[in-house]
Amino acid sequence: MAHGVGVHGPDCHCVVREEYRRAQEGFAEARRALARREGVPAVVAPSELATRQWIDDELRGKSRELATRRRAHGRAALRLLGTRTLALLWTAVVVLLVVQSLTAIGAGWTITRTAALVAAVVTAAGLSAVAYATREGAGLYAPARGLDGRLSTSKAVAALWAVTLTYTFVFFAVRLAAASDGDDRSDLLDSLGSVSADQLALVAAPLFAAVLVRRVVGDKVNRRVLQKPHSDRARLFDLVTDDAGRSSLVDAQYVLVNLVATGFVVVGLARDPEALPDIPATLVALAMVSVVVYLVAKLVENNRPVILSVVRVHVPGNLDTAVRQGDDIEIRGTNLVGAGAKDPDQLARVVVMFGAVHVYAPLVPTDSGFANPCDAVIVVPIPVDVEPGRVELCVVSAAGIESNRYEIEIAD
Repeated sequence: MAHGVGVHGPDCHCVVREEYRRAQEGFAEARRALARREGVPAVVAPSELATRQWIDDELRGKSRELATRRRAHGRAALRLLGTRTLALLWTAVVVLLVVQSLTAIGAGWTITRTAALVAAVVTAAGLSAVAYATREGAGLYAPARGLDGRLSTSKAVAALWAVTLTYTFVFFAVRLAAASDGDDRSDLLDSLGSVSADQLALVAAPLFAAVLVRRVVGDKVNRRVLQKPHSDRARLFDLVTDDAGRSSLVDAQYVLVNLVATGFVVVGLARDPEALPDIPATLVALAMVSVVVYLVAKLVENNRPVILSVVRVHVPGNLDTAVRQGDDIEIRGTNLVGAGAKDPDQLARVVVMFGAVHVYAPLVPTDSGFANPCDAVIVVPIPVDVEPGRVELCVVSAAGIESNRYEIEIAD
C-alpha cells in the first residue's frame, strides 16, 4: 500500500520523510538550475552583481522552506528512534522472561530469577515513562540531547550508567525484600555495604564528566571561542562523531570503554547475584584514562572563526589594482562558517561586518553544493556604504560567533 497522509496521518515518520525528500530534491534541482543561470530574469541578467543578488535571494527563500521540512523530519525521526529503542528494550524483557522460564525447568524458580525480571521490567517501565513525558519533544532521547540539538556523548554515557544503576538497585531491593530470614538479609546488606573505591570511581567518573562537560562547553560558547551550530537532526552517530559528522576517536573510545564497563557490571551481577560485581583494576584504570582523555579534549577544544588574510578577487582581463568600493574581496581563514553548519539556511546566516555595515555572504550555487561561503574562504562585495580608508572587518559565523578583527585599506 502506498504511504500517504490518508493512510498514516500527517505526523507519521514515513509521510514527513517523504515530504522532506521531495523538498530536498526540489531544492537541489533549483540550485543546479541557478548554478547554470537558468530562470534569471532578463532585467537583471546583464549585470553580474544583480544576477548574483537575485540568485542569492531565491536560494535564501527556498532554504527557509527546506529548513521547515528538515525540522519536522528531525523531530519525527528522533521519535521513531525512541519508539524502536523501547520496542527493542521490551523485546529484551520478554526474551529474559522466556530464558528464565526455560532454565527454571528442573532447577526451579528462584528469587534471583524474580529479582532479575522485576529489575528489567522496572527499568523498561521507567524509560517508557521518560519517553511518554517528553513525547512532544525528543522522546526517549531527550535527556541525552546537548545544547546544539545533537545527542551528547557525555550525557548519553551518564544515562547509560544511570540505567545500569537503576537495574542494579531494583535487583538488590527485590532480593532484600524477599530474604527468607534475618541472617540472609544481614549477609546481603554486608556484601552491599562493602563498596570499593574502584566501584565508586567507575560509576562517579562518567556522571562527573557529564556535569563538567556541560559547564565547559557552555562557558566556551558564552566566551565565543567554541561554535555549536544547532542541528535539527539528532542521530546515534552523534555519539561517536564531531559536529561536522566526522568520526571522533575521542568520543568513540569513551563510548566503547563505558559500554564494556556497564556490560561487565551486568554480566558480573548475573554470575554472582549475592554481591556487587568485583571490577578488575585494569578495567577501572582504562575507564579513568578514557574519562581523562575525553575531558582534556573538551577543555582544549576551540573552533573560533579566524581571519588569516583578505585579498581582492582577481577578475580575468582586469588589471590588479587597489581594493575599492564594489570590488569582491576574498576572506581567507579557518572555521569561518562553523563545523556542522552545512545546510543552506545555516550558510545563509554567515555575515561579514565592515564596521557598522553588515553584508550577508552571497550563496553561490554549484551542481553539488555551494562554492560560497565555506569554512576556508568567503567572498563578499565591498558595499558602497563603506567609506574609503582603513576599515575593520570581521566574520560572524552561522553559529553567531565573531571572528577576530582584520583591517583593510579601501582606496578612493
